[in-house]
Amino acid sequence: MTPSNYVLAVDDDPDILLAFKDVLELEGHRVLLARGGREALELLRHGARPSVILLDLMMPDVNGWEFRDRQLADASLAPIPVVVISGQGVSAREVAALGVEDYLRKPVDVEQLLGAISRYVLAEQEHPQPV
Repeated sequence: MTPSNYVLAVDDDPDILLAFKDVLELEGHRVLLARGGREALELLRHGARPSVILLDLMMPDVNGWEFRDRQLADASLAPIPVVVISGQGVSAREVAALGVEDYLRKPVDVEQLLGAISRYVLAEQEHPQPV
């Protein structure tokens, strides 16, 4: 199944999720929200195929490391690119071990966020509309 043109944002903080949604939608992106790693995995297992996943590391149910392990263990989910967004100090070695495409620190700079996802998802206004 080919990825759809949207972002899956995964974070246990509802305010952060809403901020991601607001910023990304203002820029013309579609956004799906998951309030933790467990919910994100359920969405993915039920067919969600985002162009990129924004992943927090520190979450109470299934944290970012566990999420990434489970994602990589599933051949249908492993190819989906992941951008880690975390307030925790994570070393370059830890990020490299996750095998993610990018790492942004909270609080996230909007331009960096948009730049990180622009490699994977196009804004809706960039897509020609069907006639």
